Amino acid sequence: MTAAAPPGGRRTSRRDLRSVAVFTGLAFALAWLLALPLWLGEGIADPWFAPVAVAVMGTPAIAALVVVFFVERPPHKARTLGLWPLRPARRVLGYAAAGILVPIALVLAALPVGALLGVYPADFTGFSAFREVLDEQAGALGADGIPVPVGVLVAVQVAALPMAAFVNLLPALGEELGWRGWLLPKLMPLGTLPALLVSGVIWGAWHAPLILLGYNYPDAPGWLAVVMMTGMCTVVGAVFGWLRLRSGSVWPAALAHAAFNGAGGTYLLFAAAGEHIDTTQATILGWSGWIVPLAFVAVLVATGRFAPAPSGQDAPLEDAGPERATGG
Repeated sequence: MTAAAPPGGRRTSRRDLRSVAVFTGLAFALAWLLALPLWLGEGIADPWFAPVAVAVMGTPAIAALVVVFFVERPPHKARTLGLWPLRPARRVLGYAAAGILVPIALVLAALPVGALLGVYPADFTGFSAFREVLDEQAGALGADGIPVPVGVLVAVQVAALPMAAFVNLLPALGEELGWRGWLLPKLMPLGTLPALLVSGVIWGAWHAPLILLGYNYPDAPGWLAVVMMTGMCTVVGAVFGWLRLRSGSVWPAALAHAAFNGAGGTYLLFAAAGEHIDTTQATILGWSGWIVPLAFVAVLVATGRFAPAPSGQDAPLEDAGPERATGG
């Protein structure tokens, strides 16, 4: 029995479904296995949390490599994963630049939207929460205060955000090699929108070992935290998927993931001092932060911008026809 295909598109074969099952099961199992010491220890307060979290990010890549090298064994493995070829160079570089800038813009846009809706306690002029942190740090060093205006420091931090795309690229590639490099193209016979939804839900649920410990949503019950993370990953994953499909390469999506992670903490720069931030409602993690990405994705869908890169241009989706690009 095979899954339904969009009109004119090929069906998802049993072999494809088996590969997806192996990939998903392995990625989830490895994530839980690596997070187990945190569950047996101090959770997100554990001093090993950061290195464990980075290690967990590599599990989708391991799962994808296992499937590609031992289950499917295609002739062009790097192409199957979206690692190669990087041509036409202008197209790949263009989407790589978009991969750096668009996620940063979406993360920052979530803050004024949240402020307008009354769920993000903002201080866009005084930067009082950030100023408070700086004053505490200066006091710990025995200084009376910071010698540089806080607004200048905020501007410098925002201007430096694109660099995070390169600093965080390797761990981000650990995820993207699996989610957008291998999984999204494998699901494309379902149609573009179903493929984006399924891959986004899988990506979000995969975060459960850390989310259930209180990561990202410290005030929410576990079930709600996982639901919110899954929703955010589905919305943001559609943006990463657009970069993957249009560029024919995993690298723009990996840069986007890296930039997104690097920009995630900017909500602390613009928050009001002494105010609580509920991440189920505010920032890119909360529902108010999904409004702009959803609008962006809606525009991409309406203008047909999710069609995979032309197969004649060395795209990895060489058998993806127009029917699959539109989802029927």
